[in-house]
Amino acid sequence: MVQRKKITTLTEFIIKRQSEYPHAKGAMTRLLNDIATAAKIVNREINAAGLVDILGTVGKENVQGETQKKLDVFANEMFIGALKGGGECCAIASEENEKVISFSSDFAELGKYVVAIDPLDGSSNIEANVSIGTIFSIYRRLSETGGGTQEDLLQPGIHLAAAGYVIYGSSTMLVYTTGKGVNGFTLDPSVGIFCLSHPDMMFPETANIYSVNEGNYIHFPQGVKKYIKFCQEHDRETLRPYTSRYIGSLVADFHRNLIKGGIFLYPGTTKNPNGKLRLLYECNPIAYIAEQAGGKATNGEQRILEVLPRTLHQRAPFYAGPRWMVDKVEWYLREFPDKT
Repeated sequence: MVQRKKITTLTEFIIKRQSEYPHAKGAMTRLLNDIATAAKIVNREINAAGLVDILGTVGKENVQGETQKKLDVFANEMFIGALKGGGECCAIASEENEKVISFSSDFAELGKYVVAIDPLDGSSNIEANVSIGTIFSIYRRLSETGGGTQEDLLQPGIHLAAAGYVIYGSSTMLVYTTGKGVNGFTLDPSVGIFCLSHPDMMFPETANIYSVNEGNYIHFPQGVKKYIKFCQEHDRETLRPYTSRYIGSLVADFHRNLIKGGIFLYPGTTKNPNGKLRLLYECNPIAYIAEQAGGKATNGEQRILEVLPRTLHQRAPFYAGPRWMVDKVEWYLREFPDKT
């Protein structure tokens, strides 16, 4: 008789890890479960999107000036509702909302955490049936009373309590870290439970993928242009030329590179010097995961997690992947600065 391997669920795993924190009282466990619950609901709607009236736009733009998709709005409402109802979160910064959403009810005011979230990353790919995701950052609140404030959320990434993403693809996965390694959980749709499938995730020792929107090549900094040419040169010892892979969804591109080995680049351009990715709820959480997986994340000059956010929707150039690949990008940016 074949002995079945014991399955560890997300809830079991979080509770077990809770013992690593002497002062933990279960708040983070409940908060992560609230996020997982909302993710399951969003996953259900994404899978049914082609069958119901949920594709397309709502005729409005979010604070970024981007047209909101119906699924964007739905996902935003689901995560806000789950986090507010759970009571462990006292405020949210979302890509879809201009200002901080502060929970001022007596119940929510007791929450010890704030969350910055991109409810549906890569939503421009929805109609093309391409993998999309959710990205989240969790910080301990700084304020002591009342609903959470903007100051609670404007913390550098080095103060993160936890971060993660959900990828909705051929399977749905939740990947997260609390600063002690990265672990991935795959949703079993038959029972609606996230099960540990990728323990102790690390970037592979060898990597030969680079991910960048080369359609913007002419607008890239000289250092990035030089690095791309380096990736395309033939050199057997360093596995070059590297393979170019770009989906156009941060979660999907980063997740593939984490599994297979590669670097993700979203540089500033002449049109958008600070790039287009948002620091609080895109760059910081992915950078935290990258570092915990043995990699590195930078804006080209500075460690992403040390950048001080000044606004909720602040943007930053972003490079994340294996440490040695990111070091190479930084070298090219230093050696080939743009002429002013």
